[in-house]
Order: sequence, then structure tokens, then C-alpha cells
Amino acid sequence: MSQHAARRPKKHPLLRLFVLLVLLGALAAGALALLFWREITGRDAAGQTAAVTVEQGSGVGAIAAELKEAGVIRFPRLFRWYVGRQGAAGQLQYGSFELEKGAAYDDLIAALSVYAAAESVRLTFPEGTTAIAIARKMEAAGLCDAEAFLTEANEGDFSAYAFWQHVPDEAPGRFMKCEGYLFPDTYEFLADGSVHDYVATFYARFDEMMTDDIYAALDEQGMTLHELITLASFVQEEAGNDQDSNVAQVFRNRLAEGSPYPRLESNVSSYIQSDEDNNYLWNWVAPWYGGWEQIPPEIVAAYDTYSCAGLPAGPISNPGLAAIRAALDPQPDGEAADAYFFVTDLTGRYYYARTLAEHQANVRAARAVNAGL
Repeated sequence: MSQHAARRPKKHPLLRLFVLLVLLGALAAGALALLFWREITGRDAAGQTAAVTVEQGSGVGAIAAELKEAGVIRFPRLFRWYVGRQGAAGQLQYGSFELEKGAAYDDLIAALSVYAAAESVRLTFPEGTTAIAIARKMEAAGLCDAEAFLTEANEGDFSAYAFWQHVPDEAPGRFMKCEGYLFPDTYEFLADGSVHDYVATFYARFDEMMTDDIYAALDEQGMTLHELITLASFVQEEAGNDQDSNVAQVFRNRLAEGSPYPRLESNVSSYIQSDEDNNYLWNWVAPWYGGWEQIPPEIVAAYDTYSCAGLPAGPISNPGLAAIRAALDPQPDGEAADAYFFVTDLTGRYYYARTLAEHQANVRAARAVNAGL
């Protein structure tokens, strides 16, 4: 047997490094888990409060960002995850809250859900509803006076919303500044809310719908937001269905430089005084002023699409997102791609034409269909 002691195998330095990293990773993971646990349970509550305002229509991500900015929470993604895990996303309400910094997430959810127990009114506003109709519906629901709603919508300060800077303060002959921007949707209103908050509910949703992509497309086309919403309101009133893109294309063809037909010539905003037409001037503007003869001449001139070239002074209703997107980027069928005219019959069929003669033939065809019903 050898007199020499057996040598111990040497430990490789990379193995030592690996073991060290594993240990450090475990310690870091444990420390992070502890940090998250203390955050969720409110173990680090500071005893201080912060004012937080949640806008109507805010999602959990936006709420988490507001809480982080106010110093109420430290980890927005963790809060979003926890709210989702608790199934509490639908409980979070809009409004102003005084919240404790570092409070337990369960306590924050409870505080942000306090309005859920308050008396509220749920109202649905279809696409194409006018500002006056919206105001009247708010009054009928007992929420506020219709005139007070319209006054606030037209004259209030809503500069907090990005879209507001794109709405002209003055537009010759314009009927109402708010028309077109009171986004049609279903809303839950607090019964004891303020008129300003009610109007802001509509404007906040509109602001949310106007994405960066929409603004980028407007810049690329050299088109203003006001022009887009005005055009979209005509698409909404003349179609509001699967023909949105075709109708939008017809109007854009008329508005194009060098167009042989530079007027929209749409009955939904015209000189025609008839209860049979859905005419903005006749059905909404005239009653507002107490009769057709009482409408200021400059408003008639600015909205009669048979006399004014291009778009009128402003939208004629509050269009939905589908009509807005169609007006921005129409995807027409071949029959409407280069058309300047369209007419519909009572079955809902649309007839498109490039020339006046073709259009007159389509009108006769539509009348024949109507007569046979």
C-alpha cells in the first residue's frame, strides 16, 4: 500500500461561481417575493394619503399608473395582476379618491369600488344621436337639465383631453361646438354627479377612441380631426351599416380636388323642409330656434350641403367608431370606388353612380322598388 495520502479532487472555479449564483438567485427571488408580499398586504403602509383622480373609462392599467404616480403603490404591473386575479376589474370606479400610500391592495380595491354601491343610472346612446337628443335623454333620466348639459358641453373647460385642442373655438356658422364629440356608448352615471362630470364622461370616451394611429393618419392625409368627425357624421346618417365605406368614398370623391361635384348634396343636412327626411337643419336646428324662419341665415348657409362647397361648419350628429374609421380610410367596393352619387330604396339597397345620368336612372329604379312595396 502506498505511503502517500490520496489527493482530494479540486473544485472547478466555474462550479463555485454557478453555486454562488444559484444561492444569490434564490436569495434575490426570496427577497423579491417578500417585497411583493409586503406591497400586496400593505405591511409598508406609510400612514399618509394622496389624492387620486380616475377618469371615466379608465382601464386597470391607467388606474395603476395613476396610483403609482401618486405614490400609493410601487408596482403597477403587480397591482394589475392582483386586480385580475381577484376578478375586481369591473368594480373599479371613476372619480376622486383619497387613498393611503402603501395600503393593502384589497383596501385599495375596496376604496376604488365605493361608487359601485352608490345610486347610478345606466343609459345607452345609439350611434348618430345628436347633442340635443343626448341632453334631453340626460334630463329625462333625472340627471341634469338639458340646457345646462349643452351649455357645459359647449362652453366648459375640457382642455384636459387631448382631442379638445383640435376642436375649433370658433367656426363660422357652426351650430354647436360639442356636436360630434359626445361619443355614443352605454354609460353608468352617478345620480348625484355634476353636469361637468356627466359631459366629461362622453368626452373621456371620445378621447380614448382617438388613438395615435388615427392622429397619424390625419397628419398623413393633411386632414383635421374636425373635418374627420364632420365627414363621419354624414357617413353615420347616410349609412351607419355595412355601406359605411362606400358612402364615405362617395363623399371623399366629391371633396377631392378638381371634383366635378364639390358639394355633398346630402338630404341629411339641407334646405329641404320635410318631416320625411332625416334633416339636421329641419329636425334639430329649426326647433331649437323656434322655427325655420328663426334660424340665423349664416347657420343655414353653413349647413345646407346643396349650397355650401365642401364640408359644412361642423358635425350633424355624434358618429360611432365604425363611421369614423370609414371616413378616415374607406375600403369601397368597385361600384363605389369612383362614384359621385348614391341613392337608397326602402329595402335598404344602395345604388351607386359616377354620372348624373346614371344616378337619375338609379333614382327611377329605387322609386319603382318603393312603389312595389
